[in-house]
Amino acid sequence: MKLAVLALLITAASAFTGVAPAAKPSTQLNAADSRRAFLTSAAGAAAAVVGAAPAFAIRDYEGLGYLGGGSQVDVNNANVRAYLKMPGMYPAVAGKIVSNGPYSSVGDIYNIAGLTSREKDVLKKYESKFVALKPSADYVIDRINNGLYR
Repeated sequence: MKLAVLALLITAASAFTGVAPAAKPSTQLNAADSRRAFLTSAAGAAAAVVGAAPAFAIRDYEGLGYLGGGSQVDVNNANVRAYLKMPGMYPAVAGKIVSNGPYSSVGDIYNIAGLTSREKDVLKKYESKFVALKPSADYVIDRINNGLYR
């Protein structure tokens, strides 16, 4: 994402570098040629930026599989909808989990204030499916209301 923004900025900046004025009046062909030259240079600049990225750059979140698409759910980063496939979790227990994080370990979810004994039983049932990874700002911000507008 950062590389795309950087490439866009370089492309936009190259539009203001100025082109030497043509000696003869502009025609449709000359305008097309200058656009083609601009697009060619912009594409070259974007390719140079993308090619300069280090090979070890992180392009995706390592815990992406724990955000609801796999068999385990990250209690620190997954949104409330990740618990839909666990009967009894959504919306009450899932809402309490995402509202009271982050957690240093999976066992910390039992310390949520206001959990009923039934809710603790549901948590115990699915405890083996939970992991507690380091919170990522990219995902924590959207944990409670991810696309649910009421």
